[in-house]
Amino acid sequence: MNQAEVSQRYDIPVSILKEYESWGLCDVVKIVMGEWQYDDQDIERLSTIMALHDLDFSHDDIESYMRLLLEDKNGEEACMNLLTSQRQKKLAAIHLEEKKLERIDYLRHVIKNSHN
Repeated sequence: MNQAEVSQRYDIPVSILKEYESWGLCDVVKIVMGEWQYDDQDIERLSTIMALHDLDFSHDDIESYMRLLLEDKNGEEACMNLLTSQRQKKLAAIHLEEKKLERIDYLRHVIKNSHN
């Protein structure tokens, strides 16, 4: 499949496809008649990239993750470290939002009890 077909079929923005192509992560030449041709392995990788984008990974972190993922066993460990770090950031954000909800509930409680 070419870039336009992949973008339409899998709802992947062309900008992400171009980003992926620029990283040169494939071992074989994927250019056919001037167009990049995507295979099943590319689609799998793009799925991972989309998931990382959805998780708010930065462009640089996504590229690093993908490069590490294609390495040997050490790459998997480094990927796990990146995921753990991102998980910790998300948990901290959740806890902050929970504290905000507690403050809202307190203020609601104050207002409710002031009329009694």
